[in-house]
Amino acid sequence: MADNAGTKKRVSSTTLALLAGVALCAYGLDQLSKYLVVSNLTEGETVPVLGPVLQLLFVRNAGAAFSLASGMTWIFTIIATAVIGFIIWFAGRIRSKAWAVVFGLLLGGVLGNLTDRLFREPSFGMGHVVDFISTPWIVPAIYNIADTAIVTSMVLFLILSLRGIGLDGTRASKADAPAVDADGAVAETRD
Repeated sequence: MADNAGTKKRVSSTTLALLAGVALCAYGLDQLSKYLVVSNLTEGETVPVLGPVLQLLFVRNAGAAFSLASGMTWIFTIIATAVIGFIIWFAGRIRSKAWAVVFGLLLGGVLGNLTDRLFREPSFGMGHVVDFISTPWIVPAIYNIADTAIVTSMVLFLILSLRGIGLDGTRASKADAPAVDADGAVAETRD
């Protein structure tokens, strides 16, 4: 019995270390890239990297995706802080390395944009996020490494959820799933 508890602690500390490592990498890459952009580009300047496929375009975003709700920066600061608190509180339940990567990417991305909102101009808690990646042929938006980490975490979240992989890394068996009729409705079970 003690060996099983030791294995669970080892797995938990491994997944926590993986989550923290992924978060630190995403956060570090985000902040380094933003530092390089702010130091080397003029706001509004476009630098073609792969012609029209990939461009660097330095903008300061006061809102969310697609610059929505630009006057509500403080709300995004509060939401980001709550998300970070939830991930830290929830992290101990994760036993799957794949889920650790999901939450690590989400944590690193949210921390990256929250750092901008807290410490960039115009003021504490209302700073503008530095965006600089432009791929107009895919998405007509300008984004950053933190945004990429957040979106990647959501794609992985969907994949793991659709595959039925739990936070402990086990896959839900078909016997555990409710019966579904031809219309997609949950069928009644008779005991």
